[in-house]
Amino acid sequence: MQLDALFDHASALPTVPKVVQELITSLDDDNTLIGDLAPKIAADPVLSARLLRLANSAYYHPSRPIGTIEDALRMLGFSTVRTLVISAGLTSSFRPIPGLDLAAFWRYSLKAAVIARWLAQQAGAEPNQAFTLGLMHGIGQLVMHAAMPEKMLAVARIAGGFDPRRSDVEKYSFGYSFVDVGARLAELWRFPNAYPAALRAWSEPLEQPEFDRLAGVLNIAAWRARCDVNGLDPDEIAGTLPFKLLDALEIDEAVIEDMPSPRELASEFDALLA
Repeated sequence: MQLDALFDHASALPTVPKVVQELITSLDDDNTLIGDLAPKIAADPVLSARLLRLANSAYYHPSRPIGTIEDALRMLGFSTVRTLVISAGLTSSFRPIPGLDLAAFWRYSLKAAVIARWLAQQAGAEPNQAFTLGLMHGIGQLVMHAAMPEKMLAVARIAGGFDPRRSDVEKYSFGYSFVDVGARLAELWRFPNAYPAALRAWSEPLEQPEFDRLAGVLNIAAWRARCDVNGLDPDEIAGTLPFKLLDALEIDEAVIEDMPSPRELASEFDALLA
């Protein structure tokens, strides 16, 4: 199946609330008005419920219950609310897919997102953009599984969803990988240009004509999240450190060694997939 033909399958297309797309676009816009977006979030009852569940979780331990979107914005701030809404919107955008553990996929993706946000602060990249890209970097797998489930189950028998060989196996099988599909999806959603560019480059950031720092951050975040999901011990993690990429981002390996655990970084989202 050709890449663009994947998107002809209605079942393969995620349904992302329009306000989530606006919030992602607003990551590039310093003139976004909080007051304009709050009613749009409130108008989506499912999204609002998921946001309020997160806002009232033990991680934020609010002094009193947060009952409205306005309360959430006032108590948590726009940046935090935007991150939570994007997370809630994307993680609920796909229907259940036979043969794929959606909860495990999103747990991994959330770990990659929070690692990317943390790394971006060390690498001089934009943390909120890095978070959203981390959340989206594997989303092409979901599109491919939904559009051609039998073929993707065959791929999964060779390389599972968290196997670093996965994109190579897909390219050999189809001529493209979930990396290409995710970048194409970001284009179809009309996200800012930086998003599809980074999503297309992250799997091989040092092979691009021009180095994209966000793509580099995303590559390391995906590597570290895979290490966690696959249960690597500290020695194994140290043995697979992407030294060349760390040099390109001017991040010392000690920074990675001292990084909080992925589970700790992702604790604010525990209520999202509970």
